[in-house]
Amino acid sequence: MLDRRVESLARPLRSKRRFMPHFLEAIRIQGLRGIEDLRVDFQYPITVIAGENASGKSTVLQAAACAYEVPGPSRDDFAPMVQFPQLPRQRERGGEIGRAALSFEYKTPEGRTAMQWLHDRAWERRMNGNGDAQPSRPVNFRAAGSPNALPDPRRLRRLLEGGGEVNADPFSPYQIDLAEQLLPFRYAEVVELSDGNSRVLHAERADGPSYSELQMAAGERAILRLARDLAELRNALILIDEVETSLHPWLQQLLMIQLQQLAVQHDLQVIAATHSPVVLDSVPEDGRIFLHREPGGGVAARDAHRDIVQDALYGRSIESLNVLCEDQAAEGILNGVLDVLRPKHLLGHDSIRIGRDTGADEFPSHARAFKKFAQLFNFVFVLDGDQRTRGIDVRIQEASTRELHILFLPGNGAPEEWVWDVLARDAAAIAAELGTDGAALAIRVQRLDSVYNASSDTAAAIAKSKLFDLADGLDRTTAELCRLVGRREATAPGSPLRTVVAGIEDALAQWRSSG
Repeated sequence: MLDRRVESLARPLRSKRRFMPHFLEAIRIQGLRGIEDLRVDFQYPITVIAGENASGKSTVLQAAACAYEVPGPSRDDFAPMVQFPQLPRQRERGGEIGRAALSFEYKTPEGRTAMQWLHDRAWERRMNGNGDAQPSRPVNFRAAGSPNALPDPRRLRRLLEGGGEVNADPFSPYQIDLAEQLLPFRYAEVVELSDGNSRVLHAERADGPSYSELQMAAGERAILRLARDLAELRNALILIDEVETSLHPWLQQLLMIQLQQLAVQHDLQVIAATHSPVVLDSVPEDGRIFLHREPGGGVAARDAHRDIVQDALYGRSIESLNVLCEDQAAEGILNGVLDVLRPKHLLGHDSIRIGRDTGADEFPSHARAFKKFAQLFNFVFVLDGDQRTRGIDVRIQEASTRELHILFLPGNGAPEEWVWDVLARDAAAIAAELGTDGAALAIRVQRLDSVYNASSDTAAAIAKSKLFDLADGLDRTTAELCRLVGRREATAPGSPLRTVVAGIEDALAQWRSSG
């Protein structure tokens, strides 16, 4: 249900980005808080930044807070001298500081432009692009814990008891409506009381109870303050650190969905930092950014993790054996293998899970992360055959102090090459499983071989094209053909895929014994 809702919002939001008057497209941070050189690109109007502690999530949000000239009396709060005050202090104390810089790329109503805050002895602005002024835009920055921070309760009680001059600022209908979209309450009125030093919320529900912020649950307080700050913003940049604070997982989902709806309606761009896998699941992959602190101490932005990688880094993979492969074709072959292994070993559907990532070069860094979070014991790494001579398996193994399960798919090329060879060799036998005539399938395969015979493309690209054309003509997908071949070859005597089958069975036995 969540996946369908996220996808239904993703289409209008991707389209909306092209027509938003303002969009912060990229940030580059140099020489700040242990970040040597980090570039973060924003592709989706709602971006969730994840990563381990001290990976730079809050620093990215603070950098984003310096991107615009903010209208109103709080404009100075959104300058780097406020967000990063430690630099001048370090200079005064004789600390070693190189040149620090914050660089921004924007889409504005006047066109694309860029700006840089540069710190040598003091922060100064440098424009590059259309215009010579820093773009102006409303910004709302909610630092970690700010939705739930309460002033001294004794001061709040004096305020609630009416001591001194008190200003009552009621929520607007839009603010109340947003809160009611997320909370199971209906409010007759919500008011923020202020005496100039302290602020406190006071709510009256439609069913009668009247109470102050001191009696509210942390989740209700967080949502009411979010609603107050965000409901009436238009064309704004919203920054939220630890967006999940005090919220039940279900409420985290509702909030992220509501933020995406608001972004569509009000031209909002939202950048949030999180440790919650629920929040990550609530946006599409192009709305996720993962920060990783490298062994040497630098910070890097990585592509969005898929399925089992994300689950492993957030503690949700222990109940299954996880098989990580490179691409969709490899995933199809391995699904065919599991079609054989699941009934043989009485495995539930979620006992073994397959995930694919962007490529084998990412596997060693995944292995280091899995080791850090004690997840390596339940992972199998499956590389394409063309990785046999590249040393990726050695780099994966070097990331661990234990023997890992690292397997190679058959052949010395892309998995599609091996699948095509099997289809060409055994077309007549495979045809029955495809619901077609054996001779007709053999002719299809031969014709495609003839069509691509003169192609100057790589063997891998040719195999992928032939397999796609064959699958399309059979009203199937490439992954389905790979799965069929994988299932057949998993039990075929002498098939090179039997080595992969044996490796997964060995990993399965060790995983079961460790649990």
